[in-house]
Amino acid sequence: MKRISKITMICLLLLGMLAVPVSAVLADDGDGNSGSINEKLGVPIAVFGETLTDEQKEETRQMLRISGSDAVEEFTVTGQDVSTYINGNPNARLFSSAKITREESGKGLNINIVTPENITEVTSEMYANALLTAGVEDATVDVASPVKVSGHSALTGIYKAYDVTGVELDKERMELANEELDVATDLSKKEGLSQEKVSELLTEIKKAIAEQKPATKEDVEKIIEEQLNKLEISLSEADRQMLTNLFEKMRDLDIDFGKVKDQLEDLTTTIKDKMDELGLDAGFWEKVQNFFKELFQKLADLFK
Repeated sequence: MKRISKITMICLLLLGMLAVPVSAVLADDGDGNSGSINEKLGVPIAVFGETLTDEQKEETRQMLRISGSDAVEEFTVTGQDVSTYINGNPNARLFSSAKITREESGKGLNINIVTPENITEVTSEMYANALLTAGVEDATVDVASPVKVSGHSALTGIYKAYDVTGVELDKERMELANEELDVATDLSKKEGLSQEKVSELLTEIKKAIAEQKPATKEDVEKIIEEQLNKLEISLSEADRQMLTNLFEKMRDLDIDFGKVKDQLEDLTTTIKDKMDELGLDAGFWEKVQNFFKELFQKLADLFK
């Protein structure tokens, strides 16, 4: 019995070592108040989900580092906004909120998920990819929710923030960006595909589109096939078709990803850095699998 207890303790310790929590690092370590108003770009805009209670809204305000003295415009994103901007469900319950600070040209997109434990499906890289598709560039975006949500409604809030400041985004591109987010979260639920790997795939396809400028659907399919092979990703025929349909729509809308090539490069670097931090190299999971295979074999030999 003592030997079995010792073996059990060793297994628990090993599992505990592998289950180290990963915390999101925020780029903004300040108090959220820049101390001056950018008269050219305007003050930051905070957009809160309409389902939030007054108490939750105040909690979210603190999460987004908004104090009473900050010069921030505040708005509410509603179900009607979901219908208006992305042709979605007007009865949707909206909790995730965002603060958007427009930046000077060339600054790129900086997405901070303030409450990663409550945004369960969408990563900062997924937001960045979708926003570039929608036509959003050069901004710092903070996303938060006081309860666990998928995170999709924050995208509509960001669109509304641009609309109220007089920046008109193309409706078809906004709808397509939302579809891209759906594709990204759907693929990330597939066995063997991490959220980071999905973001890397979408980013690399966009970079290839910017370089190759596909003229036909067949060209799009070729690019997707090339990137799947390059990243060693295996997808079902249905998932490949889903990707083809998404990027064929982008081709039809003539989205110029060459314009945001630098931001796509920055996004690639961010994704690779995160994958390195998480140990998601090509052979990582194979090493884990082999480790446990050998461990359980040794345990079986002991019992024999």
